[in-house]
Amino acid sequence: MIAINNLTFEIGARALYDEANWHIKPGDKVGLIGANGTGKTTLLRIIVGEYTPTSGTVSMAKDLKIGYLNQDLLSYESEKSILHVAMEAFERQNQLHTEIESLLKKMETDYSEDLINKLSDKQMEFEALDGYNIEYRAHEILAGLGFDDEQQHRKLSEFSGGWRMRVMLARILLQAPDILLLDEPTNHLDLPSIKWLETYLQAFEGAIVIVSHDRYFLDRVINKTVESRKGKLTLYAGNYSYYLEEKALRNEIQAGQFKNQQAKIKQEERLIERFRAKASKAKMAQSRLKALERMERVDDVDDDNPTVNFSFKFSKQSGRHVVRLEDITKAYPGVPILKHTHAVIEKGDKIALIGANGKGKSTLLRIIARADQDFEGKSETGHNVTTTFFAQHQLEALHLDHEILQELQAFAPKHTETELRSILGCFLFTGDDAFKKIRVLSGGEKSRVALAKALTADANFLILDEPTNHLDIQSVNILIQALQQYEGTFIAVSHDRYFLDSVANKIWYIEQQQIKEYPGTYQEYEEWAAKKQPIKEKQVVPAQPKKEENKKSAHPKNETVDKQRQLQQMNRELNTLEQEVTSLEKELAALEELLADTEIYNSPDKLQEINQQYQRKKAELQEQQTRWERLAEEILDFSE
Repeated sequence: MIAINNLTFEIGARALYDEANWHIKPGDKVGLIGANGTGKTTLLRIIVGEYTPTSGTVSMAKDLKIGYLNQDLLSYESEKSILHVAMEAFERQNQLHTEIESLLKKMETDYSEDLINKLSDKQMEFEALDGYNIEYRAHEILAGLGFDDEQQHRKLSEFSGGWRMRVMLARILLQAPDILLLDEPTNHLDLPSIKWLETYLQAFEGAIVIVSHDRYFLDRVINKTVESRKGKLTLYAGNYSYYLEEKALRNEIQAGQFKNQQAKIKQEERLIERFRAKASKAKMAQSRLKALERMERVDDVDDDNPTVNFSFKFSKQSGRHVVRLEDITKAYPGVPILKHTHAVIEKGDKIALIGANGKGKSTLLRIIARADQDFEGKSETGHNVTTTFFAQHQLEALHLDHEILQELQAFAPKHTETELRSILGCFLFTGDDAFKKIRVLSGGEKSRVALAKALTADANFLILDEPTNHLDIQSVNILIQALQQYEGTFIAVSHDRYFLDSVANKIWYIEQQQIKEYPGTYQEYEEWAAKKQPIKEKQVVPAQPKKEENKKSAHPKNETVDKQRQLQQMNRELNTLEQEVTSLEKELAALEELLADTEIYNSPDKLQEINQQYQRKKAELQEQQTRWERLAEEILDFSE
């Protein structure tokens, strides 16, 4: 499908890739991983032709259809609805639709056979390309990514960058490419949308290459892992968890080989030194020295997983109750968020606040942090509670002209330079990196600086809003270690499930404008939630890239769309039956009240009439209930 051979790519004097090789095969689902700065995004740009390699080749079929999601798409502007923007994926279908409309207009005055034949040909091609279902498919994918019916008809320009990126992702998925290149696709998705995308990509039959820091997402989607490291691309034949196990095994073997080789080198050096002084052995010593110089050296294993080696201390211990929320009500114009809800955060709680975007997670954090006072009810901070609030907007509050170390010194003057440099080292700022100006840092590096500041604060309560955004897997692991060592209390919002499962001992979620709590880890919550909602959610099956043998088909059928339409029709019938059952139950209740009235027994004819009505309605209700149960079972079977 795509063959990368002896690829070298240089930036100035630095070789980002040095004779790297990788063959992407049909059906491969690959996680492209590596620390920030190792060239993952650059490699995707080389594949799509945006960058030209210094040497080596990237080969692929000319008709290979590539769908590429990258962060540059955030700059896409349009005054059209997001449904229209998503449907731009159907370039040929849209062109045919315009041509058909034009031909139909001409036929109002021109009935020539030539015009009729043209129209027929266009309509046949439009039908063969499934043109009559493209709006339905766009609607379904946008719904899966979190857009309701009303939002789909709003202008793209009305949405923030994160929501625009979802629209771009929808457009790419609708193109049904042969290979998807996805650069951090979960960055702007909430948990429900991430789960939807996982299921969608699992069913996608084309090849996929994903750059992501979300370990759970990678484990659920990919079947191969490629590590970008030291200019090379190393393949592991499994998902991310397999990669960790296999790499540990390879490192163990390499460490053993390095140790044995070093022992052999020292032994050879002692022999050479001993024999060099003897004239009779000098020639042999010289020969062994040359052999030693020619020996292919085994590298020692580099530690790619730095550990946090400092303790987080605070001068005051908080009281038992850290925050108490009483009768909290919060709403924006036309959007209720919280309504008369209560909650308590106790000392030692490690809370993960989860849920879909728009449910009020960040709003609740601001209420807890006292950053939002515009609400009804009472938010009370407990005795001796000292708080630090980390949110993405705090990256903008960094002093751009400060050096990294200077920024921390200004924020935490009680810490020594040695302590601060130790903290920075844990966040991957080593040596002279501490003297870099804030303004030259990437988004991920700024996030690490802001997090380092938050964790140097003398605070026994941390409020963390999306702390894992812009962090690579290595940096997320560092944050996990830091929070596992932290002896205070914290509440965190994140869509990184591995992070949440590693640090939280309680789960909060907002349901029907109420704060709900699950007393356990994220994994335990997931298992509990799955049992609570056993019926599977409707999932859109991706349109697949056309296989070679199907290209001659004039009228391909979309069985998935037919199935979805049939399921929708069944659900409509079920809703109608529910309404009829409810109506009959009300009528029966009214008749029962009449039959319970003793005065009616003074009129035998009236009693007989009402009793007959009651028996008819009762039989009708039983019939409708039986129909409802049968249809409900069919829907459940059909959804499997």
